[in-house]
Amino acid sequence: MRFLKGLWKFLVGVKDALALLALLIFFGAIFAALSGGGKTTIPSDGGALVLNLQGSLAEQPADARPFDVLSGTAGPGMGQFRLRDVVRAVNVAATDKRVKAVVLDLDGFMGGGQVAINQLGTALDKVRAAGKPVYAFAIAYTDSSYLLAAHASDVWMDPLGSVLTPGPGGSQLYYKGLLDKLGVTAHVYRVGKYKSYVEPYTRTSASPEAKEEDQALIDGIWGRWQAEVAKARPKARFADYLAQLTSGHLPNSTLAENARAMGLVDHLGDRIAFGAHVAAVAGTPDKPAPGAYQQIALDDWIAANPAPTTGDGIGVLTVAGDIVDGKAPAGTAGGTSLADALGKAVAKGDLKALVIRVDSPGGSVTASDRIRSAIIAAKAKGLPVVVSMGNVAASGGYWVSTAGDMIYADPDTITGSIGVFAVIPSFEGALGKIGLSTDGTGATPLSGQPDVLRGTNPQVDALLQAGIDQTYAHFTGLVAAARHLPIARVEEIAQGRVWDGVTAQKIGLVDRFGTVDDAIAEAARRAKLDPAKVHPVYIEREPSALVKLLRMFTGSAGSSDDATIADPFASLAEAPDMIVAKALGDARRIMTGPAVQARCLECGDGPPSPADIRAARALMAKAAL
Repeated sequence: MRFLKGLWKFLVGVKDALALLALLIFFGAIFAALSGGGKTTIPSDGGALVLNLQGSLAEQPADARPFDVLSGTAGPGMGQFRLRDVVRAVNVAATDKRVKAVVLDLDGFMGGGQVAINQLGTALDKVRAAGKPVYAFAIAYTDSSYLLAAHASDVWMDPLGSVLTPGPGGSQLYYKGLLDKLGVTAHVYRVGKYKSYVEPYTRTSASPEAKEEDQALIDGIWGRWQAEVAKARPKARFADYLAQLTSGHLPNSTLAENARAMGLVDHLGDRIAFGAHVAAVAGTPDKPAPGAYQQIALDDWIAANPAPTTGDGIGVLTVAGDIVDGKAPAGTAGGTSLADALGKAVAKGDLKALVIRVDSPGGSVTASDRIRSAIIAAKAKGLPVVVSMGNVAASGGYWVSTAGDMIYADPDTITGSIGVFAVIPSFEGALGKIGLSTDGTGATPLSGQPDVLRGTNPQVDALLQAGIDQTYAHFTGLVAAARHLPIARVEEIAQGRVWDGVTAQKIGLVDRFGTVDDAIAEAARRAKLDPAKVHPVYIEREPSALVKLLRMFTGSAGSSDDATIADPFASLAEAPDMIVAKALGDARRIMTGPAVQARCLECGDGPPSPADIRAARALMAKAAL
């Protein structure tokens, strides 16, 4: 018995020791992963910096959920790449001898806005100016991917591919007919002749005013898209190519051969041929597979080349995505989150000036004003404030921008949309369809209003419209004071109308054209500092430690073998999912968002959120059964 007891104790001890050892290994791996920043796998003899952009460029990537990282749904095709990190990586590559070439792998690239793409294109031009080649490859090119590829010195395409660049525009869903069938009434209160965000809920098609505005905006952006392509790739006969596509007359046997004949692409070849071409400059790894070349992963290069931190700090507050009340994760501009973060950053006393980087179509009026109030409080501390507009700074995004001493934009920035609306749904018709009815009493005509079961009454309709009128008057007053314009002039350029950056500068809504770096330099000068001796301090929340850890263990979406598009028309198969995802996003904003909003329809909301895409795909899968 003593022997058995001793053996049992020994086995228990071994079990405990193994469990302890496993815990030590696990937490040791966590410590190594978290403390291993800067330890990268950059080849000692250099190679090609690979920008495998499977996803979209973003001012501020949305927070990924840990489950998405583990399941892989936060990876290819749904990822977001922080614009400033990618641009910095390319700028450093231009002068670093370890980078022998830059490769753009554009299968799965979802864009990110013309402003962002042009900014990255400018960085690629610096690489070419330094005497280094920039190679682009895709099976098929779209508007966004070709605009970026045009900055390459060598554009490759698969022989089965094509360049499909139809230009901006397309259909917008209108929900009025569906709401009528469901018995849902959308009670709309708005100010602004051109404030068309509510039209999908009140009409079955666009109003003449909305179409007029949309067409003017599209024409301006498309014209500059073509001008940018012509500047980056002057030998490309794009106008002739587009005319052939629209006429249906293609003199060459395939779409790919036609694109090459017109100078849009330089070479036709598959990935193996492309890789062999790059390897002649970048070198080959040990035991290379067919088409392999020496690669420098983007994530490793970014980690090895952090942004400088010397000199005085210029705070940069990013207002990106929908503007919502309360706290919100990165990629969405939560009024409380941003106001609190800015307040804490200013309280430290280290910042010498402030730049507000806006890339938002707007959202909640109260959240927009909360952010603006926090900026005004920073100005009261003596900090100069400069606004830098990205792809979109409209409605609530422009509300926030009125706090700046100077506004920088890009010619392709979409801004304005100075208008306010509210949408309140009621379900009296839907209840009647299933035999339900409602009744009740109240102390005043306003008791229980707005009543989503019985609908609104004239008294509350008048009250809500008066509130919208007052909010609009406050909005236009902010614009008049900030832009030093008479209120009558603001009324002429407001009314919910959307403007491109070129027109916005002409009518006084923005001051200058420039990048966020130009805005930082201006903020430094206003603080009486040398722009060459300052650095940006980004006031934003970093991804959670758990998400960082999971990304380290699961790997990032960085392999050039992760192509997600199999043929030139495969991206079209995603269109139904994207349409449904957008509809779900619209419904979510109206049903769960604030009643009073300053939001822009024409600006778009960017690619649908990963959550809406997942929901849309699940819905489409059920519909297909």
